[in-house]
Amino acid sequence: MTIAVIAIQGNVEEHIHALKEVMQKQKLDERIVPVKHKGTIPHCDGIVLPGGESTTFCRLMKREGIDIEIIDAAKQNKPILATCAGLISLAKSGGKQAQKTKQHLLGIMDIEVDRNTFGRQGDSFEVPIHISFLDTPYNAVFIRAPKIVRVGKNVEVIARFGEDIVGAKQRNMIGLAFHPELTDDLRIHQYYLQLVQENTG
Repeated sequence: MTIAVIAIQGNVEEHIHALKEVMQKQKLDERIVPVKHKGTIPHCDGIVLPGGESTTFCRLMKREGIDIEIIDAAKQNKPILATCAGLISLAKSGGKQAQKTKQHLLGIMDIEVDRNTFGRQGDSFEVPIHISFLDTPYNAVFIRAPKIVRVGKNVEVIARFGEDIVGAKQRNMIGLAFHPELTDDLRIHQYYLQLVQENTG
C-alpha cells in the first residue's frame, strides 16, 4: 500500500514521521510518497493533505494538476486525511473569505468552513478534546485554525471544541481543524491507516 503526502506546503515531514511510526509499531508494509506534481496520486491508496496557508496551498495544487487527481481519488473512496489548511481545501464552501479571495477549493466534503477562527499564527494552543473514534481525550494542537460552520447530512461530526465543530468525516475522508502531526499521540494516524487497510483489503 502507498500513502501520498501532498508536499507542496505545511507540516509534511511531521506527517511522514507520524505515519512511519505507526507503520513500524504495527509492522505494516506500506510506502509513503511525498507528492509535489501530478502523476503519482492515481497509484496511491491514500492521501494526506497537511496544513499551511490555505489560499497558497489550494493554488499550488491547482497549478500542479494535483487537485483533479485528489477529486478522482475521493470519487474512488480512497481514504483522505486533511488537517487545518487541508481541511479548508476539502470543503464545498469557504464562506465569504474564500469568495473574496476567489480561493479554489476541492469541494469534495459537504461542509462549510470559517478560516482562521482561532486567531493568528501566534495564537496557538493545545487542549484536550473528545474524538468519536477514540476512547480517551486527545490533546489537539490548534494553530490559526479554522472551524466547520455547516455539515451536510452525510457528514459525521467527529470532534468539537466547546460548541465549535473541529473534526468531520464523510465516507473515507477525515477533516481536522487541528494538527495531529504535532503531537506524540499517534492514534489519529493509526485510525487513518486502518481505513486505508480496510479499503484496500
